Amino acid sequence: MPMTEPAAGRHAAWAVPEQATGVLHGLRVLDLSRVLAGPHCAQMLSDHGASVIKVEGPAGDETRGWGPPFHPDGTSAYYHGLNRNKRNIELDLSTDAGREVLTRLLAEADVVVENFKTGTMARWGLGYEETLAERHPHLIYCRISGFGSDGPMGGLPGYDAVLQAYGGLMSVNGYPDREPLRVGVPIVDHVTANLAFGGILLALHARRDDGRGQLVDIALLDAVISILHPHAASWAADGRVPLRTGGAHPIVAPYQVFTTRSGDFFISAANDRQFRSLTGVLGRPEMADDPRFADNAARITHLDELVPLLAELIEARDGGELARELIAAGVPAGPVNDVGGALRTAQVAHRGLFVDAGGYRGVGVPISLGRSPTRRPTPPVARGADTESILSGLGYGRTDIARLVNASHHETEAGAAS
Repeated sequence: MPMTEPAAGRHAAWAVPEQATGVLHGLRVLDLSRVLAGPHCAQMLSDHGASVIKVEGPAGDETRGWGPPFHPDGTSAYYHGLNRNKRNIELDLSTDAGREVLTRLLAEADVVVENFKTGTMARWGLGYEETLAERHPHLIYCRISGFGSDGPMGGLPGYDAVLQAYGGLMSVNGYPDREPLRVGVPIVDHVTANLAFGGILLALHARRDDGRGQLVDIALLDAVISILHPHAASWAADGRVPLRTGGAHPIVAPYQVFTTRSGDFFISAANDRQFRSLTGVLGRPEMADDPRFADNAARITHLDELVPLLAELIEARDGGELARELIAAGVPAGPVNDVGGALRTAQVAHRGLFVDAGGYRGVGVPISLGRSPTRRPTPPVARGADTESILSGLGYGRTDIARLVNASHHETEAGAAS
Protein backbone atom coordinates (compact mmCIF):
# COMPACT_ATOMS: atom_id res chain seq x y z
CA MET A 1 0.00 0.00 0.00
CA PRO A 2 1.37 3.43 -0.85
CA MET A 3 2.21 5.53 2.17
CA THR A 4 2.11 9.31 2.29
CA GLU A 5 3.29 11.61 5.07
CA PRO A 6 0.43 12.29 7.53
CA ALA A 7 -0.95 15.78 7.11
CA ALA A 8 -0.87 16.40 10.87
CA GLY A 9 2.78 15.42 11.13
CA ARG A 10 4.66 12.55 12.73
CA HIS A 11 2.71 10.43 15.23
CA ALA A 12 -0.59 11.96 14.09
CA ALA A 13 -2.28 8.62 14.73
CA TRP A 14 -1.74 9.15 18.47
CA ALA A 15 -3.37 12.57 18.68
CA VAL A 16 -5.19 13.32 21.94
CA PRO A 17 -7.42 16.28 22.88
CA GLU A 18 -5.48 19.44 23.58
CA GLN A 19 -6.84 19.58 27.11
CA ALA A 20 -5.39 16.14 27.92
CA THR A 21 -2.76 16.46 30.62
CA GLY A 22 -0.74 14.26 32.94
CA VAL A 23 2.80 13.28 33.82
CA LEU A 24 2.82 10.73 30.95
CA HIS A 25 1.61 13.22 28.33
CA GLY A 26 3.25 12.38 25.00
CA LEU A 27 3.77 8.70 25.81
CA ARG A 28 2.35 6.46 23.06
CA VAL A 29 0.83 3.20 24.28
CA LEU A 30 -0.48 0.41 22.07
CA ASP A 31 -3.08 -1.68 23.93
CA LEU A 32 -3.33 -5.10 22.31
CA SER A 33 -4.96 -6.65 25.36
CA ARG A 34 -8.45 -7.74 26.30
CA VAL A 35 -10.53 -8.63 29.38
CA LEU A 36 -9.09 -7.07 32.57
CA ALA A 37 -5.41 -6.93 33.57
CA GLY A 38 -4.05 -5.51 30.29
CA PRO A 39 -6.87 -3.03 29.63
CA HIS A 40 -6.75 -1.87 33.25
CA CYS A 41 -2.99 -1.29 33.03
CA ALA A 42 -3.39 0.69 29.79
CA GLN A 43 -6.22 2.70 31.34
CA MET A 44 -3.98 3.63 34.28
CA LEU A 45 -1.38 4.91 31.82
CA SER A 46 -4.05 6.90 29.99
CA ASP A 47 -5.33 8.37 33.27
CA HIS A 48 -1.93 9.97 33.70
CA GLY A 49 -1.75 11.45 30.22
CA ALA A 50 -0.52 8.72 27.89
CA SER A 51 -2.05 8.48 24.43
CA VAL A 52 -3.50 4.97 24.21
CA ILE A 53 -4.70 3.21 21.08
CA LYS A 54 -6.68 0.05 21.78
CA VAL A 55 -6.74 -2.53 19.01
CA GLU A 56 -9.82 -4.75 18.78
CA GLY A 57 -10.48 -7.51 16.31
CA PRO A 58 -13.72 -7.81 14.34
CA ALA A 59 -15.30 -9.77 17.21
CA GLY A 60 -14.21 -7.15 19.72
CA ASP A 61 -13.08 -7.47 23.32
CA GLU A 62 -15.48 -10.06 24.72
CA THR A 63 -16.03 -8.03 27.87
CA ARG A 64 -18.15 -5.60 25.82
CA GLY A 65 -20.85 -8.26 26.17
CA TRP A 66 -20.26 -9.18 29.82
CA GLY A 67 -23.51 -8.05 31.39
CA PRO A 68 -26.02 -6.94 32.36
CA PRO A 69 -25.84 -4.14 33.17
CA PHE A 70 -25.24 -2.41 29.86
CA HIS A 71 -24.86 1.25 28.96
CA PRO A 72 -27.28 2.82 26.45
CA ASP A 73 -24.76 2.18 23.64
CA GLY A 74 -25.05 -1.56 24.31
CA THR A 75 -21.59 -1.88 25.88
CA SER A 76 -21.26 -3.55 29.27
CA ALA A 77 -20.51 -1.70 32.48
CA TYR A 78 -17.61 -4.16 32.86
CA TYR A 79 -15.94 -2.90 29.67
CA HIS A 80 -16.67 0.74 30.54
CA GLY A 81 -14.78 0.42 33.80
CA LEU A 82 -11.52 -0.59 32.08
CA ASN A 83 -11.29 1.28 28.79
CA ARG A 84 -11.80 5.01 29.29
CA ASN A 85 -9.61 7.65 27.64
CA LYS A 86 -8.55 5.36 24.78
CA ARG A 87 -8.75 5.72 21.02
CA ASN A 88 -9.92 2.57 19.25
CA ILE A 89 -9.00 0.92 15.99
CA GLU A 90 -10.57 -2.24 14.60
CA LEU A 91 -8.04 -4.54 12.92
CA ASP A 92 -8.28 -8.12 11.74
CA LEU A 93 -4.84 -9.33 12.79
CA SER A 94 -5.41 -12.69 11.11
CA THR A 95 -4.84 -10.92 7.78
CA ASP A 96 -1.68 -9.57 6.19
CA ALA A 97 -3.30 -6.14 5.84
CA GLY A 98 -4.21 -6.00 9.52
CA ARG A 99 -0.70 -7.03 10.56
CA GLU A 100 0.78 -4.40 8.26
CA VAL A 101 -1.16 -1.72 10.16
CA LEU A 102 -0.03 -3.26 13.44
CA THR A 103 3.58 -3.12 12.24
CA ARG A 104 3.26 0.63 11.61
CA LEU A 105 1.67 1.18 15.01
CA LEU A 106 4.48 -0.77 16.69
CA ALA A 107 7.07 1.40 14.94
CA GLU A 108 5.61 4.53 16.55
CA ALA A 109 4.70 3.14 19.98
CA ASP A 110 6.69 3.70 23.18
CA VAL A 111 4.88 0.96 25.09
CA VAL A 112 3.00 -2.17 24.08
CA VAL A 113 0.65 -4.05 26.41
CA GLU A 114 -0.47 -7.48 25.21
CA ASN A 115 -1.95 -10.67 26.64
CA PHE A 116 -2.21 -12.87 23.57
CA LYS A 117 -1.80 -16.60 23.86
CA THR A 118 1.93 -17.28 24.19
CA GLY A 119 3.61 -17.42 20.79
CA THR A 120 0.95 -15.48 18.89
CA MET A 121 3.08 -12.42 18.19
CA ALA A 122 6.05 -14.60 17.21
CA ARG A 123 3.86 -16.55 14.80
CA TRP A 124 3.00 -13.24 13.12
CA GLY A 125 6.69 -12.40 12.83
CA LEU A 126 6.36 -9.76 15.57
CA GLY A 127 7.73 -11.54 18.64
CA TYR A 128 9.56 -9.25 21.03
CA GLU A 129 12.66 -11.37 21.55
CA GLU A 130 12.76 -12.59 17.95
CA THR A 131 12.06 -9.33 16.12
CA LEU A 132 10.85 -6.22 17.93
CA ALA A 133 13.69 -5.81 20.42
CA GLU A 134 16.16 -5.39 17.57
CA ARG A 135 13.85 -3.57 15.19
CA HIS A 136 12.59 -1.08 17.81
CA PRO A 137 15.20 -0.93 20.60
CA HIS A 138 13.34 1.92 22.33
CA LEU A 139 10.17 -0.17 22.75
CA ILE A 140 8.91 -1.21 26.19
CA TYR A 141 7.00 -4.44 25.71
CA CYS A 142 4.67 -5.57 28.51
CA ARG A 143 3.61 -9.18 28.20
CA ILE A 144 0.85 -10.37 30.53
CA SER A 145 0.19 -14.09 30.85
CA GLY A 146 -1.28 -16.62 33.24
CA PHE A 147 1.82 -18.56 34.29
CA GLY A 148 4.61 -16.96 32.27
CA SER A 149 5.88 -17.98 28.86
CA ASP A 150 8.28 -20.73 29.95
CA GLY A 151 8.82 -23.22 32.78
CA PRO A 152 6.73 -26.32 33.59
CA MET A 153 3.45 -24.43 33.09
CA GLY A 154 4.69 -21.80 30.68
CA GLY A 155 2.17 -20.75 28.07
CA LEU A 156 -0.83 -22.29 29.78
CA PRO A 157 -3.93 -20.08 30.01
CA GLY A 158 -4.73 -18.52 33.34
CA TYR A 159 -7.83 -16.81 34.68
CA ASP A 160 -8.33 -14.87 37.87
CA ALA A 161 -10.34 -17.45 39.80
CA VAL A 162 -8.09 -20.29 38.65
CA LEU A 163 -5.06 -18.41 39.93
CA GLN A 164 -6.82 -17.59 43.21
CA ALA A 165 -7.17 -21.34 43.65
CA TYR A 166 -3.78 -22.44 42.28
CA GLY A 167 -1.86 -19.66 44.03
CA GLY A 168 -3.18 -20.41 47.53
CA LEU A 169 -5.33 -17.29 47.95
CA MET A 170 -8.63 -19.15 47.93
CA SER A 171 -7.38 -21.51 50.64
CA VAL A 172 -7.20 -18.67 53.18
CA ASN A 173 -10.45 -16.96 52.17
CA GLY A 174 -13.71 -18.03 53.80
CA TYR A 175 -14.70 -19.85 56.97
CA PRO A 176 -12.89 -22.89 58.37
CA ASP A 177 -15.99 -25.11 58.27
CA ARG A 178 -16.93 -24.25 54.68
CA GLU A 179 -15.39 -24.52 51.22
CA PRO A 180 -12.71 -22.04 50.11
CA LEU A 181 -14.09 -18.83 48.62
CA ARG A 182 -13.09 -16.73 45.66
CA VAL A 183 -12.39 -13.13 46.65
CA GLY A 184 -15.42 -11.08 45.61
CA VAL A 185 -13.48 -9.00 43.06
CA PRO A 186 -11.01 -10.25 40.40
CA ILE A 187 -8.19 -9.32 42.75
CA VAL A 188 -5.45 -11.25 40.91
CA ASP A 189 -6.22 -9.42 37.67
CA HIS A 190 -6.26 -6.06 39.46
CA VAL A 191 -2.92 -6.71 41.17
CA THR A 192 -1.47 -7.90 37.86
CA ALA A 193 -2.55 -4.62 36.25
CA ASN A 194 -0.85 -2.63 38.98
CA LEU A 195 2.34 -4.70 38.72
CA ALA A 196 2.35 -4.17 34.95
CA PHE A 197 1.82 -0.44 35.43
CA GLY A 198 4.71 -0.28 37.90
CA GLY A 199 6.95 -2.40 35.68
CA ILE A 200 6.33 -0.14 32.71
CA LEU A 201 7.20 2.93 34.77
CA LEU A 202 10.42 1.25 35.93
CA ALA A 203 11.32 0.44 32.32
CA LEU A 204 10.61 4.04 31.30
CA HIS A 205 12.92 5.23 34.07
CA ALA A 206 15.65 2.86 32.88
CA ARG A 207 15.18 4.00 29.28
CA ARG A 208 16.16 7.55 30.23
CA ASP A 209 19.76 6.38 30.72
CA ASP A 210 20.43 4.64 27.40
CA GLY A 211 17.29 5.01 25.29
CA ARG A 212 16.67 1.27 25.33
CA GLY A 213 13.39 -0.40 26.16
CA GLN A 214 12.96 -3.87 27.56
CA LEU A 215 10.53 -6.69 28.24
CA VAL A 216 8.17 -6.28 31.21
CA ASP A 217 7.15 -9.87 31.94
CA ILE A 218 4.11 -10.08 34.24
CA ALA A 219 2.13 -13.21 35.11
CA LEU A 220 -1.06 -13.67 37.11
CA LEU A 221 0.85 -16.30 39.09
CA ASP A 222 3.41 -13.68 40.14
CA ALA A 223 0.59 -11.40 41.26
CA VAL A 224 -1.21 -13.90 43.45
CA ILE A 225 1.97 -15.15 45.11
CA SER A 226 2.98 -11.55 45.84
CA ILE A 227 -0.15 -10.88 47.94
CA LEU A 228 -0.05 -13.94 50.21
CA HIS A 229 1.39 -11.94 53.12
CA PRO A 230 1.19 -12.58 56.06
CA HIS A 231 0.27 -16.20 55.31
CA ALA A 232 3.37 -16.89 53.20
CA ALA A 233 5.64 -15.34 55.84
CA SER A 234 3.96 -17.40 58.58
CA TRP A 235 4.33 -20.64 56.62
CA ALA A 236 7.98 -19.84 55.86
CA ALA A 237 8.61 -19.30 59.58
CA ASP A 238 7.09 -22.46 61.07
CA GLY A 239 5.74 -24.61 58.24
CA ARG A 240 2.16 -24.63 59.50
CA VAL A 241 -0.45 -24.36 56.75
CA PRO A 242 -2.62 -21.26 57.36
CA LEU A 243 -6.33 -21.88 57.96
CA ARG A 244 -9.36 -19.90 56.89
CA THR A 245 -10.52 -17.52 59.60
CA GLY A 246 -13.60 -15.93 58.06
CA GLY A 247 -13.71 -12.18 58.67
CA ALA A 248 -11.10 -12.33 61.42
CA HIS A 249 -7.36 -11.68 61.09
CA PRO A 250 -5.23 -14.80 61.55
CA ILE A 251 -2.65 -13.16 63.86
CA VAL A 252 -4.22 -9.92 65.16
CA ALA A 253 -7.16 -9.63 67.58
CA PRO A 254 -9.71 -8.19 67.72
CA TYR A 255 -9.68 -7.51 63.99
CA GLN A 256 -12.99 -8.61 62.52
CA VAL A 257 -16.67 -8.01 61.82
CA PHE A 258 -19.15 -7.60 64.65
CA THR A 259 -22.86 -6.81 64.56
CA THR A 260 -24.31 -3.58 65.92
CA ARG A 261 -27.91 -2.51 66.33
CA SER A 262 -27.67 -0.80 62.93
CA GLY A 263 -25.73 -3.41 60.94
CA ASP A 264 -22.37 -5.06 60.40
CA PHE A 265 -19.38 -3.24 61.82
CA PHE A 266 -15.63 -3.76 61.56
CA ILE A 267 -13.20 -3.15 64.43
CA SER A 268 -9.42 -3.18 64.22
CA ALA A 269 -7.76 -2.99 67.63
CA ALA A 270 -4.36 -3.97 66.30
CA ASN A 271 -2.25 -3.11 69.34
CA ASP A 272 -2.57 -3.13 73.13
CA ARG A 273 -3.27 0.60 73.39
CA GLN A 274 -6.11 0.34 70.91
CA PHE A 275 -7.54 -2.66 72.74
CA ARG A 276 -7.53 -0.75 76.02
CA SER A 277 -9.27 2.17 74.31
CA LEU A 278 -11.85 -0.21 72.81
CA THR A 279 -12.72 -1.76 76.17
CA GLY A 280 -12.97 1.72 77.69
CA VAL A 281 -15.46 2.88 75.04
CA LEU A 282 -17.45 -0.33 75.58
CA GLY A 283 -17.59 0.30 79.33
CA ARG A 284 -15.42 -2.67 80.32
CA PRO A 285 -11.92 -1.23 80.86
CA GLU A 286 -10.97 -4.08 83.20
CA MET A 287 -10.87 -6.49 80.24
CA ALA A 288 -7.58 -4.93 79.14
CA ASP A 289 -5.98 -6.15 82.40
CA ASP A 290 -7.33 -9.68 82.12
CA PRO A 291 -4.30 -11.97 81.59
CA ARG A 292 -6.19 -13.74 78.79
CA PHE A 293 -6.37 -10.47 76.82
CA ALA A 294 -3.38 -8.51 78.07
CA ASP A 295 -1.46 -8.62 74.79
CA ASN A 296 -2.08 -9.66 71.20
CA ALA A 297 -0.58 -13.15 71.56
CA ALA A 298 -2.86 -13.83 74.54
CA ARG A 299 -5.88 -12.46 72.69
CA ILE A 300 -5.24 -14.73 69.71
CA THR A 301 -4.82 -17.72 72.02
CA HIS A 302 -8.10 -16.93 73.80
CA LEU A 303 -10.00 -15.59 70.79
CA ASP A 304 -12.92 -17.98 71.35
CA GLU A 305 -13.42 -16.42 74.79
CA LEU A 306 -12.79 -12.81 73.74
CA VAL A 307 -15.13 -12.56 70.76
CA PRO A 308 -18.38 -13.48 72.57
CA LEU A 309 -17.64 -10.95 75.31
CA LEU A 310 -17.06 -8.16 72.82
CA ALA A 311 -19.97 -9.20 70.62
CA GLU A 312 -22.43 -8.90 73.52
CA LEU A 313 -21.24 -5.36 74.25
CA ILE A 314 -21.20 -4.27 70.61
CA GLU A 315 -24.55 -5.64 69.46
CA ALA A 316 -26.43 -3.25 71.73
CA ARG A 317 -24.74 -0.18 70.27
CA ASP A 318 -25.67 2.00 67.28
CA GLY A 319 -23.02 1.63 64.59
CA GLY A 320 -22.76 5.31 63.67
CA GLU A 321 -22.45 6.42 67.27
CA LEU A 322 -19.96 3.66 68.10
CA ALA A 323 -17.82 4.55 65.07
CA ARG A 324 -17.56 8.18 66.18
CA GLU A 325 -16.59 7.19 69.74
CA LEU A 326 -14.01 4.61 68.67
CA ILE A 327 -12.38 6.84 66.06
CA ALA A 328 -12.17 9.66 68.62
CA ALA A 329 -10.44 7.19 70.95
CA GLY A 330 -7.94 6.19 68.24
CA VAL A 331 -9.47 2.81 67.37
CA PRO A 332 -9.95 2.20 63.60
CA ALA A 333 -13.55 1.13 63.08
CA GLY A 334 -16.49 1.66 60.79
CA PRO A 335 -19.62 0.22 59.19
CA VAL A 336 -19.44 -2.49 56.55
CA ASN A 337 -20.78 -0.55 53.54
CA ASP A 338 -22.19 -2.11 50.42
CA VAL A 339 -20.67 -0.94 47.11
CA GLY A 340 -23.23 1.80 46.57
CA GLY A 341 -22.86 2.99 50.14
CA ALA A 342 -19.09 3.15 49.81
CA LEU A 343 -19.24 5.11 46.55
CA ARG A 344 -21.66 7.62 48.09
CA THR A 345 -19.61 8.39 51.20
CA ALA A 346 -18.47 11.97 51.69
CA GLN A 347 -14.80 11.02 51.87
CA VAL A 348 -14.93 9.14 48.57
CA ALA A 349 -16.46 12.25 47.00
CA HIS A 350 -13.83 14.47 48.63
CA ARG A 351 -11.02 12.32 47.22
CA GLY A 352 -12.54 12.37 43.73
CA LEU A 353 -12.81 8.60 43.72
CA PHE A 354 -16.21 8.56 42.06
CA VAL A 355 -16.85 10.64 38.95
CA ASP A 356 -20.29 11.59 37.68
CA ALA A 357 -19.72 14.41 35.21
CA GLY A 358 -19.01 15.11 31.57
CA GLY A 359 -20.76 11.97 30.35
CA TYR A 360 -18.65 9.65 32.50
CA ARG A 361 -19.91 7.84 35.58
CA GLY A 362 -17.52 5.53 37.38
CA VAL A 363 -14.53 5.14 39.67
CA GLY A 364 -12.00 7.97 39.53
CA VAL A 365 -8.20 7.93 39.43
CA PRO A 366 -6.73 6.48 42.65
CA ILE A 367 -3.21 7.94 42.28
CA SER A 368 -3.01 11.61 43.20
CA LEU A 369 0.15 13.62 42.49
CA GLY A 370 0.90 16.97 44.07
CA ARG A 371 1.99 18.77 40.90
CA SER A 372 0.86 16.66 37.97
CA PRO A 373 -2.86 16.53 37.14
CA THR A 374 -4.66 13.49 35.82
CA ARG A 375 -6.83 13.31 32.74
CA ARG A 376 -10.54 13.92 33.13
CA PRO A 377 -12.22 10.57 32.40
CA THR A 378 -14.08 10.18 29.12
CA PRO A 379 -16.24 7.15 28.27
CA PRO A 380 -14.93 4.30 26.12
CA VAL A 381 -15.68 4.65 22.43
CA ALA A 382 -17.27 2.15 20.09
CA ARG A 383 -15.15 -0.58 18.56
CA GLY A 384 -13.32 0.94 15.61
CA ALA A 385 -14.52 4.49 16.33
CA ASP A 386 -11.11 5.94 15.46
CA THR A 387 -10.07 3.47 12.77
CA GLU A 388 -10.17 5.92 9.88
CA SER A 389 -8.43 8.79 11.69
CA ILE A 390 -5.71 6.48 13.04
CA LEU A 391 -5.09 4.97 9.60
CA SER A 392 -4.93 8.46 8.12
CA GLY A 393 -2.44 9.46 10.82
CA LEU A 394 -0.30 6.46 9.85
CA GLY A 395 -0.18 7.71 6.28
CA TYR A 396 -2.80 5.55 4.58
CA GLY A 397 -4.67 7.11 1.67
CA ARG A 398 -8.43 7.17 1.25
CA THR A 399 -8.55 4.12 -1.03
CA ASP A 400 -6.52 1.96 1.32
CA ILE A 401 -8.50 3.14 4.36
CA ALA A 402 -11.75 2.23 2.65
CA ARG A 403 -10.37 -1.19 1.71
CA LEU A 404 -9.21 -1.93 5.27
CA VAL A 405 -12.46 -0.72 6.85
CA ASN A 406 -14.62 -2.66 4.40
CA ALA A 407 -12.57 -5.82 4.90
CA SER A 408 -12.95 -5.53 8.67
CA HIS A 409 -16.69 -4.99 8.40
CA HIS A 410 -16.95 -8.01 6.12
CA GLU A 411 -15.16 -10.17 8.68
CA THR A 412 -17.46 -8.89 11.44
CA GLU A 413 -20.57 -9.79 9.44
CA ALA A 414 -19.15 -13.19 8.52
CA GLY A 415 -18.37 -13.93 12.14
CA ALA A 416 -21.85 -12.89 13.23
CA ALA A 417 -23.42 -15.17 10.62
CA SER A 418 -21.34 -18.24 11.42
